[in-house]
Amino acid sequence: MKICNICHKISATDQDHLDCMQKRSIEMEDEDFKNNIPEKLNLSKNTQELGVEVRAILEHLTKEKNKED
Repeated sequence: MKICNICHKISATDQDHLDCMQKRSIEMEDEDFKNNIPEKLNLSKNTQELGVEVRAILEHLTKEKNKED
């Protein structure tokens, strides 16, 4: 028995819980996707042509990213 490094609860095996590892993997994929949105859509060059809603979403994502740094 050991303590899971992710949720810090007791694990019956000598590894982290599978669901904890999957959850961490999904969260990392989400962060990578969110951080790469402007590059994937090629929006970082010309934001004036975007709709108001899209600009608001990009600003929101940028603010979240800057808070984490």
